Amino acid sequence: MGNLAFIFPGQGSQSVGMGKDLYEKFEESRAVFNEASDAVGFDIAKLCFEGPEEELNKTENTQPAILTTSLAALAVLGAMHVEPAAVAGHSLGELTAVAAAGGLTVAQAASLAKRRGRYMQEAVPEGKGLMAAVLGLEADKIMEACREASALGIVSPANYNSPGQVVIAGEKAAVEKAGELCQAMGAKRVVPLAVSAPSHCMLMKPAADRLKEDLASLDVKDLEVPLAINADARFVMKAVDVKDSLVRQLTMPLLWEGCVKALSGEGCRVIIEVGPGKVLSGLVKRIAKDVEIRNVDNETSLNTTLDYLSIGCKISSGKSMN
Repeated sequence: MGNLAFIFPGQGSQSVGMGKDLYEKFEESRAVFNEASDAVGFDIAKLCFEGPEEELNKTENTQPAILTTSLAALAVLGAMHVEPAAVAGHSLGELTAVAAAGGLTVAQAASLAKRRGRYMQEAVPEGKGLMAAVLGLEADKIMEACREASALGIVSPANYNSPGQVVIAGEKAAVEKAGELCQAMGAKRVVPLAVSAPSHCMLMKPAADRLKEDLASLDVKDLEVPLAINADARFVMKAVDVKDSLVRQLTMPLLWEGCVKALSGEGCRVIIEVGPGKVLSGLVKRIAKDVEIRNVDNETSLNTTLDYLSIGCKISSGKSMN
């Protein structure tokens, strides 16, 4: 495998104004926004650039907006002949990564992201679910706390984000109880997350079932580069495995730490976060200290990254694993 990987952010990275700089300066970026907007039936560029924030933060809108912004940045990198040897994405970002690897068109991915967001929101009534980040506690103790708190309802580890950061998800009372138990066990902090749907737990089963139906009739192509999947932290390239992963990751813990280690273990020494924000960049720094992390979400970060790629290291990209 070559030494350059692209990673794509998930929900929570959105902000009003995202993508505007690249949209105004690069035709390739504008083309992506236009194609995605046609597919979802609303002006994604207007929502991303102008808000309002409460509309952008609605899950059904957030997911296609982040995906489109990421793919618009990817299109600019492609125009500069910067291509990855492997890809990965965090939750929604996995769907973006599939498109980046040639499995879906922009239109297919944007449409699916919109439906995914709606299915997730409709799976759990407002106020019933909760997600919380547990900081500074061992994973086995977090699992123990979830098992004990499950007497009050569904709760389980949802995101293994980095050493010392695990997100738990489930029914509100059970998550709150698990958080209290984690603090009693020595967690540094337990931070409730401002998300409207508790992802990566069994509460998402109805959403996963609906997404599976959509994917069954969707023409997903085999990938051109390997994808490190959230559910197993292993590489896949076949369309059948991609479809299976996109469904399973909704109800299973997201193994982001494992995905980054998989990329690093296969020789990826430079990872570029493509899309809004730097959430994943911060996680990568804590997971793989020997990996160089860059990001592209505006012209300044694009130029900084391009300068690094041409001066700071010798990039090799490839279409297959060794």
